Amino acid sequence: MVSMKIFIALAFLGILASLGSALFFMMRRPREGVEDNRRRSQHMARALALRVGLSVLLFLCLLISWKLGYIQPTGLPVGR
Repeated sequence: MVSMKIFIALAFLGILASLGSALFFMMRRPREGVEDNRRRSQHMARALALRVGLSVLLFLCLLISWKLGYIQPTGLPVGR
C-alpha cells in the first residue's frame, strides 16, 4: 500500500526533524540571564517529547497496519 509507505516515511522525517530541533536548542549559545537558559531547556524538552510521541505513534500505526493486513512481513531468507 503506497499511502502507508508515504506515512511511514513522513513519520521518520518528523522524528528526525524533532531530534534535529532538540540538537539545535541544546547547542545554541545561551545569552546572559537565567530566563534564556530556562526557555532553551523548555524548547529542547518539548522537541524531545514530540520525538518520543511520534515514535510511539509510528510503532502503534505499524502494529495496527500489520494486524489489519495493510503491510506484510517479508522475513529473512534462511541460508544453508
